[in-house]
Amino acid sequence: MRRLMACAAMSLAVAMPAGLRAEAPEPDSYRGEPYRAPVPATLAGADVLDDSQAHALWETGAAVFIDVLPHTPRPPDLPADMLWNEPPRDTIPGAIWLPNTGYQGLSETEMSYFTQGLATASEGRGDAQLVFFCLAECWMSWNAARRALEIGYSQVHWYPQGTDGWAAQGWPLARITPWENRAP
Repeated sequence: MRRLMACAAMSLAVAMPAGLRAEAPEPDSYRGEPYRAPVPATLAGADVLDDSQAHALWETGAAVFIDVLPHTPRPPDLPADMLWNEPPRDTIPGAIWLPNTGYQGLSETEMSYFTQGLATASEGRGDAQLVFFCLAECWMSWNAARRALEIGYSQVHWYPQGTDGWAAQGWPLARITPWENRAP
Protein backbone atom coordinates (compact mmCIF):
# COMPACT_ATOMS: atom_id res chain seq x y z
CA MET A 1 0.00 0.00 0.00
CA ARG A 2 2.87 2.38 0.86
CA ARG A 3 4.29 2.01 -2.64
CA LEU A 4 0.89 2.43 -4.29
CA MET A 5 0.43 5.72 -2.41
CA ALA A 6 3.95 6.86 -3.35
CA CYS A 7 3.21 6.15 -7.02
CA ALA A 8 -0.07 8.04 -6.87
CA ALA A 9 1.58 11.01 -5.19
CA MET A 10 4.30 11.05 -7.84
CA SER A 11 1.82 11.15 -10.69
CA LEU A 12 -0.16 14.00 -9.11
CA ALA A 13 2.73 16.20 -8.08
CA VAL A 14 3.68 19.18 -10.19
CA ALA A 15 7.32 20.20 -10.49
CA MET A 16 8.29 23.68 -9.34
CA PRO A 17 10.09 25.98 -11.79
CA ALA A 18 13.86 25.75 -11.41
CA GLY A 19 14.19 29.30 -10.07
CA LEU A 20 11.74 28.64 -7.22
CA ARG A 21 13.03 25.23 -6.23
CA ALA A 22 14.40 24.72 -2.75
CA GLU A 23 17.37 22.41 -2.38
CA ALA A 24 17.71 19.79 0.30
CA PRO A 25 21.01 18.87 1.91
CA GLU A 26 22.59 15.62 0.72
CA PRO A 27 21.67 12.94 3.29
CA ASP A 28 24.01 10.30 4.70
CA SER A 29 21.78 7.47 3.50
CA TYR A 30 18.89 6.74 1.16
CA ARG A 31 15.88 9.05 1.31
CA GLY A 32 12.39 7.76 2.05
CA GLU A 33 8.95 9.29 1.78
CA PRO A 34 7.96 11.77 0.62
CA TYR A 35 9.82 10.97 -2.57
CA ARG A 36 8.53 14.06 -4.40
CA ALA A 37 10.29 16.81 -2.49
CA PRO A 38 13.20 19.20 -2.98
CA VAL A 39 16.37 17.29 -3.84
CA PRO A 40 20.01 18.20 -3.19
CA ALA A 41 22.20 19.83 -5.80
CA THR A 42 24.80 17.10 -5.32
CA LEU A 43 25.30 13.36 -5.13
CA ALA A 44 28.76 12.45 -3.83
CA GLY A 45 30.63 10.41 -6.44
CA ALA A 46 28.25 11.22 -9.30
CA ASP A 47 28.02 13.95 -11.88
CA VAL A 48 24.82 15.99 -11.64
CA LEU A 49 23.51 16.88 -15.10
CA ASP A 50 21.43 19.82 -16.18
CA ASP A 51 19.05 19.58 -19.14
CA SER A 52 21.63 20.46 -21.80
CA GLN A 53 24.27 18.09 -20.41
CA ALA A 54 21.77 15.20 -20.30
CA HIS A 55 20.64 15.95 -23.84
CA ALA A 56 24.23 16.08 -25.11
CA LEU A 57 24.96 12.63 -23.63
CA TRP A 58 21.74 11.30 -25.15
CA GLU A 59 22.51 12.75 -28.60
CA THR A 60 25.96 11.17 -28.69
CA GLY A 61 24.76 7.82 -27.35
CA ALA A 62 27.65 7.94 -24.88
CA ALA A 63 25.52 6.89 -21.89
CA VAL A 64 22.75 4.49 -20.97
CA PHE A 65 19.70 6.24 -19.55
CA ILE A 66 18.01 4.47 -16.63
CA ASP A 67 14.45 5.48 -15.70
CA VAL A 68 13.47 4.46 -12.16
CA LEU A 69 9.91 5.80 -11.92
CA PRO A 70 7.80 3.32 -9.95
CA HIS A 71 5.47 1.02 -11.84
CA THR A 72 1.85 1.37 -10.83
CA PRO A 73 0.60 -2.12 -9.98
CA ARG A 74 -2.89 -3.45 -10.53
CA PRO A 75 -4.87 -2.43 -7.43
CA PRO A 76 -5.13 -5.46 -5.13
CA ASP A 77 -8.82 -4.88 -4.47
CA LEU A 78 -9.77 -4.67 -8.15
CA PRO A 79 -12.10 -7.57 -9.00
CA ALA A 80 -10.50 -10.19 -11.25
CA ASP A 81 -13.10 -9.61 -13.98
CA MET A 82 -12.41 -5.85 -14.10
CA LEU A 83 -10.21 -4.52 -16.89
CA TRP A 84 -6.97 -2.93 -15.68
CA ASN A 85 -5.51 -0.25 -17.93
CA GLU A 86 -1.94 0.13 -16.82
CA PRO A 87 -0.83 3.78 -16.80
CA PRO A 88 1.61 4.36 -19.68
CA ARG A 89 5.15 5.64 -19.13
CA ASP A 90 6.64 8.06 -21.61
CA THR A 91 10.35 8.54 -21.12
CA ILE A 92 13.59 9.58 -22.75
CA PRO A 93 13.93 7.58 -25.98
CA GLY A 94 16.22 4.58 -25.63
CA ALA A 95 16.04 4.53 -21.83
CA ILE A 96 15.75 1.33 -19.86
CA TRP A 97 12.99 1.36 -17.26
CA LEU A 98 13.94 -0.29 -13.96
CA PRO A 99 10.83 0.59 -11.94
CA ASN A 100 10.62 0.44 -8.16
CA THR A 101 14.41 0.51 -7.74
CA GLY A 102 14.61 4.00 -6.26
CA TYR A 103 12.88 3.34 -2.97
CA GLN A 104 14.70 3.88 0.30
CA GLY A 105 14.92 0.15 0.93
CA LEU A 106 14.80 -2.68 -1.60
CA SER A 107 13.85 -6.28 -1.02
CA GLU A 108 16.31 -8.97 -2.06
CA THR A 109 14.24 -9.55 -5.20
CA GLU A 110 14.15 -5.84 -6.08
CA MET A 111 17.90 -5.49 -5.50
CA SER A 112 18.58 -8.50 -7.72
CA TYR A 113 16.35 -6.99 -10.43
CA PHE A 114 18.28 -3.71 -10.14
CA THR A 115 21.74 -5.27 -10.31
CA GLN A 116 20.78 -7.55 -13.20
CA GLY A 117 19.20 -4.64 -15.07
CA LEU A 118 22.32 -2.53 -14.64
CA ALA A 119 24.56 -5.41 -15.69
CA THR A 120 22.52 -5.80 -18.86
CA ALA A 121 22.35 -2.04 -19.53
CA SER A 122 26.10 -1.61 -18.98
CA GLU A 123 27.01 -4.79 -20.85
CA GLY A 124 28.83 -5.84 -17.69
CA ARG A 125 31.13 -2.80 -17.70
CA GLY A 126 31.60 -1.07 -14.36
CA ASP A 127 32.86 2.01 -16.19
CA ALA A 128 29.80 2.38 -18.45
CA GLN A 129 28.21 5.81 -18.28
CA LEU A 130 24.80 5.52 -16.61
CA VAL A 131 22.32 8.40 -16.34
CA PHE A 132 19.67 7.93 -13.64
CA PHE A 133 16.44 9.90 -13.75
CA CYS A 134 12.79 9.88 -12.79
CA LEU A 135 10.72 13.05 -12.49
CA ALA A 136 11.75 16.51 -11.29
CA GLU A 137 12.02 16.85 -7.53
CA CYS A 138 12.14 13.06 -7.15
CA TRP A 139 14.35 11.24 -4.70
CA MET A 140 13.88 7.93 -6.51
CA SER A 141 16.57 8.74 -9.07
CA TRP A 142 18.93 10.08 -6.39
CA ASN A 143 18.54 6.83 -4.42
CA ALA A 144 19.07 4.65 -7.50
CA ALA A 145 22.16 6.58 -8.61
CA ARG A 146 23.61 6.31 -5.10
CA ARG A 147 22.87 2.58 -5.11
CA ALA A 148 24.72 2.18 -8.44
CA LEU A 149 27.75 3.94 -6.96
CA GLU A 150 27.70 1.62 -3.95
CA ILE A 151 27.52 -1.42 -6.25
CA GLY A 152 30.71 -0.16 -7.91
CA TYR A 153 29.72 1.70 -11.07
CA SER A 154 32.21 4.50 -11.62
CA GLN A 155 30.57 6.67 -14.30
CA VAL A 156 27.27 7.54 -12.62
CA HIS A 157 25.33 10.60 -13.68
CA TRP A 158 22.17 11.92 -12.04
CA TYR A 159 19.66 13.95 -14.04
CA PRO A 160 17.41 15.47 -11.34
CA GLN A 161 15.01 17.16 -13.79
CA GLY A 162 14.11 13.80 -15.33
CA THR A 163 11.35 13.51 -17.86
CA ASP A 164 9.72 16.71 -16.57
CA GLY A 165 12.80 18.74 -17.50
CA TRP A 166 13.24 16.81 -20.74
CA ALA A 167 9.65 17.44 -21.85
CA ALA A 168 9.82 21.11 -20.81
CA GLN A 169 12.70 21.52 -23.29
CA GLY A 170 10.48 20.14 -26.05
CA TRP A 171 12.62 17.03 -26.55
CA PRO A 172 10.98 13.77 -27.62
CA LEU A 173 9.55 11.16 -25.30
CA ALA A 174 8.84 7.53 -26.11
CA ARG A 175 6.49 4.94 -24.62
CA ILE A 176 8.30 2.28 -22.59
CA THR A 177 7.59 -0.90 -20.66
CA PRO A 178 9.52 -2.17 -17.65
CA TRP A 179 12.73 -4.08 -18.32
CA GLU A 180 12.26 -7.81 -17.94
CA ASN A 181 15.04 -10.11 -16.92
CA ARG A 182 14.93 -12.78 -19.57
CA ALA A 183 17.54 -15.34 -18.61
CA PRO A 184 18.76 -17.44 -21.55
